[in-house]
Amino acid sequence: MLSFYQMVITLIIAALLIGPSTVSAEIYKYQSDDGVSYFTNAAVGGKDRPIVRETKSSTVKVGPKQYAALTKSFFHDIAEEKAREHNIDPELVKAVIKAESNWNPVAVSRKGARGLMQLMPSTAADLGVSNSFNPEENIDGGIRYLKYLLERFNGNLMLALAAYNAGPNLVDRIKSVPAIPETVSYVRRIIRDYSGRGHVVGAAMTAVKASNGDRIHKIVNKDGTILLTNTYAGKQEL
Repeated sequence: MLSFYQMVITLIIAALLIGPSTVSAEIYKYQSDDGVSYFTNAAVGGKDRPIVRETKSSTVKVGPKQYAALTKSFFHDIAEEKAREHNIDPELVKAVIKAESNWNPVAVSRKGARGLMQLMPSTAADLGVSNSFNPEENIDGGIRYLKYLLERFNGNLMLALAAYNAGPNLVDRIKSVPAIPETVSYVRRIIRDYSGRGHVVGAAMTAVKASNGDRIHKIVNKDGTILLTNTYAGKQEL
């Protein structure tokens, strides 16, 4: 069965494909007071802006361009839903996506990593991601990979992030963040963005659920470093 976001993406692409050739196809997103999102081809207010617009009379090809037409808020919704589904902090996921692709669903790195969370083809295959340009597939796979790395490195966020960027085998071997300028900068950017999003600095914690059911606490130290742990002894200076 298609998920909500898969159905929305399918409907958007279908609207672009079957719409009259001389009339622009526009899809608008609205959110009700109870938080439910609705998608329609009719604007309700004068200030409404479409999340997808296609005015060309030629046939629309289904592919990465259709994903690129979706808005950043749409990707945020997917990231938050998938993060909750996999019991990981949505703000961490968003910080990783920002560092990886800056919310570009069709980003391709020099090494061949693809999509919002920049999955390498081999990693995507291992995760069962068939289309890395599909926002929902990419984010779901990226979150599962990030969670695997957090578990592999016992909740050490800096090592998990370094492994996401430079590979887990290297980080496993040296037991620290590799002295690779790109990796060091990458880890710093995510830590900065993650710790700066409304989280209290200095023995603060945010609880999420680990895969085994234990509570995982996020402790932000005074120097800005972050530790994820399942043993939290209360407020303390770290």
